[in-house]
Amino acid sequence: MNAVQYAQSNQIVDLMRQPAEQRDTKWLHKALQQAILLELATLPPYLCGWWSIKDPGGANQVFSTLRTIIFDEMSHLGIACNLLTTIGGTPRLADETLVPVYPGPLPGGVRPELTVYLSGLTTASAKMYASIEEPEDPVTRADSAAFPSIGAFYTAIVDALRANPQLITGDRQVTRDMTHHGSGNSLEELRTLGDVESAIAVIKEQGEGTSASPQNPYPLARGELAHYYAFLEIAQGHKWGDPTVVVPLPERLPMGVVPQGGWPRTGPDVPAAEVTALLDKFNRAYSALLRTLEEAWRQGDSELLGEAETKMFTLRSPARELMKRALPDDSGKTYGPEFRYVAP
Repeated sequence: MNAVQYAQSNQIVDLMRQPAEQRDTKWLHKALQQAILLELATLPPYLCGWWSIKDPGGANQVFSTLRTIIFDEMSHLGIACNLLTTIGGTPRLADETLVPVYPGPLPGGVRPELTVYLSGLTTASAKMYASIEEPEDPVTRADSAAFPSIGAFYTAIVDALRANPQLITGDRQVTRDMTHHGSGNSLEELRTLGDVESAIAVIKEQGEGTSASPQNPYPLARGELAHYYAFLEIAQGHKWGDPTVVVPLPERLPMGVVPQGGWPRTGPDVPAAEVTALLDKFNRAYSALLRTLEEAWRQGDSELLGEAETKMFTLRSPARELMKRALPDDSGKTYGPEFRYVAP
């Protein structure tokens, strides 16, 4: 199965169809690997939107919102990896057949009607971000969704772990103090069922809020909304619940939508040599980051996580350089990173 076929598979849908009594060790290993890929899939589109903001200085609300959400999602990826290793599994991230491809669906068949793509920040991309995070039962809508949400999938995972608490061993747990990014963002050892339940609650409620409130129960700042509602503010252009308070989009670099398979390397639309060099530089750096993350949980080495975080910050420079290089189609749009995995 190649990368595109894997990305378009319905593994999560298939896992959710299995009866609760069949959700054993094997089921949990598969489910948590899919959870890891889901968390990874959110980061490239959010990062492209964040990096496309021209002036990150000052008190720009949209810039701050995206930054906060991205660090939340990084924590969620770490939590999902700790969930897999605590039951004896090993996360797989550095594999071209697994790494999410864009444009394409979310891994596993979650939100099958949604195509996730890479572009600069626009009203349309903010709506797409909100769709990724949409709760199964948001306070904005009375009816329930007819397809699996990320939150519903995590509910199935925690229910399976409640039925099999003996699987939780605390093996190869990677820890990191990230309280400076929010009250629920630190990576902590998951050694008990209670630890696991608390960690999954952070993932669900930071992204979706609760059935009663759009607030993030684990905020960086007071009054912070869960991701779904924060993205809706950006997409709708006004504060949640108060249309009189405008939330304007900041000035942005006009990154276009990355085409299927990435920007062309041959043919009439082949980028200039310096653009190709930037694309390749970014892809190599992103791939090295994924290999470091995978090794961190393979060894249970928290220091490697710090190294991975440093590598993540190095991605911004080539990404921003690409967003300043015009496409050859006179559209006024620019290039941007592809987030493609390449082997060393």
